[in-house]
Amino acid sequence: MGKLIYSMNVSLDGFTATPDGGLEWANVDHELHTWFNDQSRRMVASLYGRRMYELMAGYWPTAADDPDAAPAEREFAAIWNATPKIVFSRSLTDVLPGSRIVAGDVGERLAELRAELSGDLDVSGPTLAAQFLALGLVDELWLIVHPVVLGAGTRFFPELPGHQRLELLETRTFTSGAVALGYRVVQA
Repeated sequence: MGKLIYSMNVSLDGFTATPDGGLEWANVDHELHTWFNDQSRRMVASLYGRRMYELMAGYWPTAADDPDAAPAEREFAAIWNATPKIVFSRSLTDVLPGSRIVAGDVGERLAELRAELSGDLDVSGPTLAAQFLALGLVDELWLIVHPVVLGAGTRFFPELPGHQRLELLETRTFTSGAVALGYRVVQA
């Protein structure tokens, strides 16, 4: 069975977005974007909450045609468009080709997806990831910590009922000052 991997850009004080949802604080340069591309290429599917899906679907389907897009962005667009997307939503009724909507208990839906798909899945979006974290279903965490303090916003980690032990898998420092921290969740 593949792993469920939660990774996102995060500020030094633990936020994935500003209070108004802004992401402009993250410095995703060519080096970091190439790293994200390598990570994304290994996934058999991506799991999205509605908000993150709408954000991604608003740009990546046509990003390869954007004359201002950098080569790493064009490469990510190709990866994103080719990767199946599962959108957890009770309100969406329509998604792009290559995407599908699921609803109901996130634990049950994840079990069904793991039985159907052979390989690693990534979960994108802190709201959906919070539900998987609360249920103890996340296998790996990747925090790409940027040298910025936001002070408030959307947290990477939700409130959890207790502590969770992690085992360091890898660290990588980027020239931008961002640091990727990869952890395996230690199951009790």
